[in-house]
Amino acid sequence: MPKITEAKIAILATDGFEQVELTEPLEKLKESGATVHVISTKEGSIRGWDQDHWDKEIPVDKTLSEVRVTDYDALVLPGGQINPDVLRADPKVVSFVREFFNSKKPLAAICHAPWLLIEADVVRGRDVTSYKSIKTDVANAGGNWHDKEVVVHEGLITSRNPNDLPAFIAKIVEEVEEGPHADRKAA
Repeated sequence: MPKITEAKIAILATDGFEQVELTEPLEKLKESGATVHVISTKEGSIRGWDQDHWDKEIPVDKTLSEVRVTDYDALVLPGGQINPDVLRADPKVVSFVREFFNSKKPLAAICHAPWLLIEADVVRGRDVTSYKSIKTDVANAGGNWHDKEVVVHEGLITSRNPNDLPAFIAKIVEEVEEGPHADRKAA
């Protein structure tokens, strides 16, 4: 069980992530002492979406092709409508998310990011939450949807929207320090 100060955490995103859903976990997890890398399918930088307009560019630390699941203690998936929709269409991303889930390490998704969990077929039979507009998608994928600020099922952490970020980030820290969930069934 790593302490948060010894943890390596990946945030996987591409253009169109909800700005605060990447920047706040990035900032707060770094402040907690974790090493945090922004991972993307492309080099350079990715651009955020701030409610109704394009906003900040965030530097990409590593591309997906440069990393392995074994490099990280946790994976964070920011939402937004564009980011997870683009990522779920990439078989390499979906495979990475499924492999990360199967590693039994903490996996966190907020807002629309559970679309990636659905595509990776990891919500079936699990308690999750998401942005309310994809509640039916979660249910159709076999997930048990709950309207709560944060839901955790064997290290799978989900939240609804930016208002839930404090609870979401606190639960990421807690789950990282708890370590892998050996009892989590593979997808």
